[in-house]
Amino acid sequence: GRIAGVRNVWTFDEMYSAFATQGLGKDGKPPTREELQPLARTNIESLAEFDYFTFAREAGKKAAFQEPSDYWLDADEKKVVSLHFTVLLKEPVAARTFSFQVYDPSYFVAFGFEKKDPVALKDAPAGCSASVMEPAPLLAAESQRLSQAASENFSPGGDLSARLAPRVVVACP
Repeated sequence: GRIAGVRNVWTFDEMYSAFATQGLGKDGKPPTREELQPLARTNIESLAEFDYFTFAREAGKKAAFQEPSDYWLDADEKKVVSLHFTVLLKEPVAARTFSFQVYDPSYFVAFGFEKKDPVALKDAPAGCSASVMEPAPLLAAESQRLSQAASENFSPGGDLSARLAPRVVVACP
């Protein structure tokens, strides 16, 4: 009933994937994990200053992560690239009070969960579950702030980004 970390699998859009795979792969086949590893390292190193866009809370307090130790990029048959990485918590936490979100505080990068089975628990005790809670609709003032940020080309602020991001809640008896 303790959470050790969060494994992220981010599938990028076709534009970034085309950029990432340009000149890689042989005979029209997608590039291998080995060919993509230097880019995976660059991605992970760049994400450190943004806390890997993964924000967790345990009993209402921010939970701290270690640097990812296992990470890689792969490409499917259409050369769409996915980044796989795990951020382990510095201290495992009780699952009954754990939640996390994935978002960009600057609101520059858009994230979305898979529609079907967006979260899975690994090696969880019987009775544990994970659910995705969608954010409540924006208030009028928040919509105005978001529109102003878009028209003036600046970030609406991390608090709004967190407010707009789905939250994963893990519950164990």
